[in-house]
This record gives sequence, structure tokens and C-alpha cells, in this order.
Amino acid sequence: MLEKLHERLQAHTPRKTGLALPQAAVLIPIVERPAPTLLFTRRAGHLKQHAGQVAFPGGKREPQDPDLLTTALREAREEIALPPDRVRLLGRLSDVISLHGIRVTPFVGVIPPDLPLRPQLGELDTIFEVPLTLFLEDRRSHTDVITVGEHRRYVPSYQAQGHVIWGLSAMMLVELLAEGFGRPVSLDSAPPGGELRYRPERARPVPDVDL
Repeated sequence: MLEKLHERLQAHTPRKTGLALPQAAVLIPIVERPAPTLLFTRRAGHLKQHAGQVAFPGGKREPQDPDLLTTALREAREEIALPPDRVRLLGRLSDVISLHGIRVTPFVGVIPPDLPLRPQLGELDTIFEVPLTLFLEDRRSHTDVITVGEHRRYVPSYQAQGHVIWGLSAMMLVELLAEGFGRPVSLDSAPPGGELRYRPERARPVPDVDL
């Protein structure tokens, strides 16, 4: 499964934006178990922004980072003590723009199981894994309908182990599932059946930026 994913991601041409926005990068870690899992973090409850939200390890690019892959690996080391040399890179996904006007570049990598990972407690309060099958089988709890400017996006929301996986992380997952695994999911159309939850319409953070 993971070798096929590697082939598909290497053949994929991710969308890039050349807009002059603050840059960030995340690592989407796939844990190489007999039944592979995805690794997530949850931001600490005391933080002023995004408290309690589930995310992939990552953060803003620092001036010393030569490229965005370095950013993703550095942040993963700082946030969850993941050594960069234990990550086998499979590919990258398209840039996404957060509602705060930050350009986020996701990278997909495989990591060994049972590494001695630990959350950086100043930023995170837990690390957890979710079976990849939950996403491959599209076991979403509902779909968030998000309208930004003239664009409407149908973003899946998942529940696992008491956590909610939604928003920007779920948008990245849709591309991973569609391009990496050939699943019939899209942000541009509602899934057949299931609950739709309409979020308040939001203005674009910057002009002419696709989500």
C-alpha cells in the first residue's frame, strides 16, 4: 500500500502559489504498522490561538530554514521529538492557505512504529494515531460546508478517540486520499448522503487565493 502511495505521490503535481505570504509547512506522518495509521497532535488548551485543535506537526518557516521540507522536519522534531532521519519522504501535497493568510505546504512521510515520541508540552498536550482505514473508508461524522469569497468547499470532519479532525488538516487529507489512494473524494462536491453543516461565510484573508 505505502509503496503504491509513494509512486502516486511522486507522479502527482501539487499546486503551488507564488503569493508573497508567510510560509509554513507540516508533516503528515504515516506510521508503518501492519495496519498503517496517521499520527496527529492536539494543541494545548492554554494557547491563545487554535487551543485544543487537532493538527499535523508543523509550523512557520524560520529564516534559517533552507526549504519548506526542512521546516516540516524541524517542527516535527521540536513538537514531538521525531528525528528527521526516521522519516521516509513520500511526496508533497498542494499548498493551502489558512484563514489567517498563511501558506501551508504539507509533506507526506512514513515513520517507524513505536518511536519514543513525546509532545512539547508548551504547545501540545497529546500525540495520537488513527487507523488509515477510517479515512480510506470515508467514515466522516459530517461534512462542513465552508464558503470563502466565491468558493464553496465541502470539508469532511472525522471523530476518533474523542478527537475531532476537521478544517485545514481535513482538507489536506482529502488530497492525500484522492491523489495518493485514488479515493473518490473532493472538496468541490458534497459526498452522497451524510449530514452537511454550513459554516458562516468568511471573507478571504488575501485577494484571489484558493483554499
